[in-house]
Amino acid sequence: MNALDELSETFSHLPGIGKKSASRIASYLLKTDRAFNIRFSNQILSLQERIKPCSICGAWTENDPCPICSDIARDKSVICVVEQPQDVSTIESSREFHGLFHVLGGVISPLEGVTPDKLRISQLFDRVKSGGITEVIIATNPTVEGDTTALFIQRVLQDTGVSVTRLASGLPAGGDLEYADRLTLVRSFQGRIKI
Repeated sequence: MNALDELSETFSHLPGIGKKSASRIASYLLKTDRAFNIRFSNQILSLQERIKPCSICGAWTENDPCPICSDIARDKSVICVVEQPQDVSTIESSREFHGLFHVLGGVISPLEGVTPDKLRISQLFDRVKSGGITEVIIATNPTVEGDTTALFIQRVLQDTGVSVTRLASGLPAGGDLEYADRLTLVRSFQGRIKI
């Protein structure tokens, strides 16, 4: 195996990159100028030194606390709970949510050895207990593990007096009923709104 094959093999381990894409990326890097490759490799090398989880919400940041937790214009009475740090940027890109975030670091999955104590649920409870929070929005993925985690959080927070809500899920905009799976249809009917 030569150096190009080794690099292709390494890239193929990245999420969403198959063997063909990995081979194309490695070939591109071989053909591109050396300055680009040096900058690219330096960015990869320094990534874990420069980016850390925010000590408050757990989102990826270079500055602690992160810009969202530090923003005085944010609604500090609402916390949106997400599974992973990258979920914060996904929700932020919608420009619909103006509150704070809390990253769990995963979901409850006993089969994979992920129990509630391995997630940032106690930190969420502490944030709610410290006061000022009126609503916790649970934005875990609509999977069995995401639903289990949402239910667990709801039970943990039930005596705090805080409103616990869950993001609605159902048919995507522009989607066809004929292609919707059963669970999506069930959630669409359960989450229907008055028009």
